[in-house]
Amino acid sequence: MQALAEPSTSEATIPRPFAVVERRRETADTWTLELEPVGGPPLAPLPGQFTMLYAFGIGEVPISVSGRNGDRLVQTVRAVGAVTDAICAAEPGTVLGVRGPLGNAWPLELAEGRELLIVAGGIGLAPLHGALEHALMHRDRYRGLTLLYGARTPDDLLYRVELGELREHGGLQLEVTVDAADATWRGPVGVVPKLIERATFDPTDAIAFVVGPEIMMRFTLEALVERGVALDRIYLSMERNMRCGLGHCGHCQLGPTLICRDGPVYDAATMVELMEVREL
Repeated sequence: MQALAEPSTSEATIPRPFAVVERRRETADTWTLELEPVGGPPLAPLPGQFTMLYAFGIGEVPISVSGRNGDRLVQTVRAVGAVTDAICAAEPGTVLGVRGPLGNAWPLELAEGRELLIVAGGIGLAPLHGALEHALMHRDRYRGLTLLYGARTPDDLLYRVELGELREHGGLQLEVTVDAADATWRGPVGVVPKLIERATFDPTDAIAFVVGPEIMMRFTLEALVERGVALDRIYLSMERNMRCGLGHCGHCQLGPTLICRDGPVYDAATMVELMEVREL
């Protein structure tokens, strides 16, 4: 795993003001925000890290960083409660608080010279978006690059304009599926792990990054292992129950690990047995 500098006390504990400069709708309940600091330097998060986003007067939530647009921080947020509702509703000019970046990063350097396989389900493409951007920007560093992505319906797919553009990218193998098609859908229908069966990659040389609902990740692990990818070359982002971002409150404890402190990125060999214990 990539070694990261510890965030300063102020970065970790005190929200900095960031202004929303762009807001675009991805799905019925999901929005992408671009944020600029109100004074001070921009953040420089690594792919896989997260921030704590604070809606003043309401509360804060952990949100994966989806990338950077110049000096702008890009975060894709699904509205599932009072805080995320307020963040998703933040019009340009609204000021939000940002703590971080926090957590560890995708081990992109380990994938250099190998095939990189990115597997995402639903909102899980957001935590992987920065890794995909990095790999596309440095395509010559990777022997192969594959994105396998799925959602419940075509309307639930993130970054649909970008996905359309990526279909024309010569350096990327892209497969997109949905659980339930509509009359306009012309792609595969089925769950994400089924894409692994027909994807073209060398399993003895591949490193896989996986994010999605935990049941999707469990079946994806099984499919990858069945294809011949070793567990210690599969990495997951476990974004469950994080509350403080500092490992203090204990809400994100999963067996012996605190996800916000030790993760959110783990190798599957470390995480697979814990994921099988449904009570955890």
